[in-house]
Amino acid sequence: MLNLKTKVKKCGSGFTIVEVLLVVVLIVLIGSVGSGFCVGAYKKMLVKKAARDFVLAAKYARITAIERQCPCRIELDKTGNRFALVLDELNEETGQTEQMTVRDLYFKPVEFGGDVKFEDIQIKPAGLEEIPETDEEGTIVFSPNGTCRSTIVQVGDGKNHYAISISASTGKVNMYDGTAEEVQIDTKDLDEK
Repeated sequence: MLNLKTKVKKCGSGFTIVEVLLVVVLIVLIGSVGSGFCVGAYKKMLVKKAARDFVLAAKYARITAIERQCPCRIELDKTGNRFALVLDELNEETGQTEQMTVRDLYFKPVEFGGDVKFEDIQIKPAGLEEIPETDEEGTIVFSPNGTCRSTIVQVGDGKNHYAISISASTGKVNMYDGTAEEVQIDTKDLDEK
């Protein structure tokens, strides 16, 4: 005859609460280490994005000054951690020159995200030119011929830093990973080979 009773084997293959808690603790530890790396990478990315935004603004300011044949300025707001392109345009109704902040398809005023700020600004006059005290650390002017004052701007969050240099003779913009002390402002002889 067939035995209709099934024999149930009792086996100890389940997990104890201690084993489950140990696995959860290990997952949390691994996750916290990974998230620390992600936060550091995110902060570095914010600083790099701010530096790239500034580089693009400087290039756009130079191009705008050449195309419109009028000075184009980058106004730096150190306390608000932002900057904007400003043009002097003739108001046809009043006949007077007015400052206009550039807000077009290619550029809008930029405000840094996170803890990113201007850490250092060095604007040096070309030759015997005097810089008014109000403009000394707040304005970078691109001339209609594409030149500007020698400039180094450092953006960072206290841990990550990028330095941007603008050459006086050509208006060329370069970005460096590091502090402004590592970058030198110098005048280049364009006729030198």
